Amino acid sequence: MNIESFYKDVCINNYFLGKISQIYRDNCVLQVENLSVLSCRNILNESLIPNTINCLVIIDSVQGIFLGEVFQSKILSNEKNHSSLYKGIDETIYPEISIDLIGVFNQSTSRFKLPEFMNVGMLDKVYFANKNILHLYLDSIEVNNNSDETPLIFGDFLNYENEQVKLRPSTLFDHHLLVVGTTNSGKSTSSLSILNQLDIQNKKMLIIDPSGEYEDAFQDQNGRIKKVKLGINAAISPSKITMRQWAILFQTNENTQGAVLSDAIKSLQYQKKNHLDGCYIKENKMIISVKNNMSTLTNADMDFDISLLPKQIEEESVAESKDKKGTYIHDIFRSNANNYLFDKVSFALSRTKLKDFFTINENNKDLITIFDTFLNEEHSSLYIDTSNLGTSDEVGGMIIDLLCNHLLSAQSVKPFVLFIDEVHRYTHLFGSNENFFNGLINLAREGRKKGIFLFLTTQNPQDVSPILLGQIGTLLIHRLTHFEEIKAIQNHVDEYSLKSIKKLNQGEAILASINLLSDIYIRINKCNRIQHNQTPKL
Repeated sequence: MNIESFYKDVCINNYFLGKISQIYRDNCVLQVENLSVLSCRNILNESLIPNTINCLVIIDSVQGIFLGEVFQSKILSNEKNHSSLYKGIDETIYPEISIDLIGVFNQSTSRFKLPEFMNVGMLDKVYFANKNILHLYLDSIEVNNNSDETPLIFGDFLNYENEQVKLRPSTLFDHHLLVVGTTNSGKSTSSLSILNQLDIQNKKMLIIDPSGEYEDAFQDQNGRIKKVKLGINAAISPSKITMRQWAILFQTNENTQGAVLSDAIKSLQYQKKNHLDGCYIKENKMIISVKNNMSTLTNADMDFDISLLPKQIEEESVAESKDKKGTYIHDIFRSNANNYLFDKVSFALSRTKLKDFFTINENNKDLITIFDTFLNEEHSSLYIDTSNLGTSDEVGGMIIDLLCNHLLSAQSVKPFVLFIDEVHRYTHLFGSNENFFNGLINLAREGRKKGIFLFLTTQNPQDVSPILLGQIGTLLIHRLTHFEEIKAIQNHVDEYSLKSIKKLNQGEAILASINLLSDIYIRINKCNRIQHNQTPKL
């Protein structure tokens, strides 16, 4: 295909701008024929505005037809140009336009593709792009074009009038998607619009909602979407929690508290296994007898009554008797040392919601069982409301860590999108600004192999683990204002996009992805689903 085929029914010379005069590794410079060529005009009801930046051009070169975007226009500052500008003599002024190369079109392709190491040549002719080229560019915007997928339509292009954003699910989620933006920037609305499109296409989804704002957005249709609320009709069996996770939950120190907590849990597991009421009393028991009892526990004996844990920690305050060798007696020193752990566990359990999260009964179904059922169903979706956890409950991070590790251990998984809203609540280990739960990080690394694609949101990308952020291939960026927040994502966007983040209005976003030819600017279309995210008026 030659360049004239893009300009049917019109004279291509009307779109001519000039020739390439400078070539660099990542861009090139166009010497415009004269200033009058940059005048705005209409051709066949098509408006041409070549005197600004961000407009598209094409370059007729030996290696193909290159697509470029103008990022700088300038008139050299000298006495002659100044005089010509003052007198309005445009024909003697020769502006220079800097162009980023976006893609290339040649005989072996039917769409624009990444230019890779190809580049334009000196004196190649440059033309202003018309609508035919724009449409081909929009059809080529996805690097990996899988025609078998139905595109998601969730917004309009900001810089191209009346053009919808149509992207295939694999483009958004193949390398995981992260939505970032300050409060009231449109982050939640954008997320719901994308989830809405996934639901319309019957895509499998797991939605974890920490605030309950999507509670009424997803109604159960023909049993496809199951909704549970943690602590109300779903709970986690204590048998599913590892010792490391219990230590994180109760914030044990690095000294003896972790070992005492582990011993107390094992004692209660023994009681549960043998259907014995109350705590396991070690005082006045033979040490060898206690060890023999504990040795009977297997991996199947992990359940226990969490409400007895503070009392059992007191029962662990024993030591070998000096008078009766081989027998446990109460030890005041250990009792004093265990008091701090007793207080921490008692305080945590005094918050009645925490007990509800780990109590399985006829009202509270086992979340892991619900989870496993979801994993093996073809097109079902699962919505988990975790709003009862609160904003500072460390149990939230532990539960996300548990679910992520459970996913990684699953033998077979039907491909699905895992949506976690406000993911920054669930990433940091409690009391640490630098250490993070490993479950979500490992899932980001290994999940794609199993067909698990992450869809995360956060107000501040700094709160997300740098390792997790490094696994994200697609970012939907709403307005950010702080320099450090913007700096955290600077490797994901080009320089112009980085400078534009502060200028975005509510509902506007920049979509940057390794699956796109270039960053795109979007106005998100709000869907009709109910969302509880209105900001009260003062």
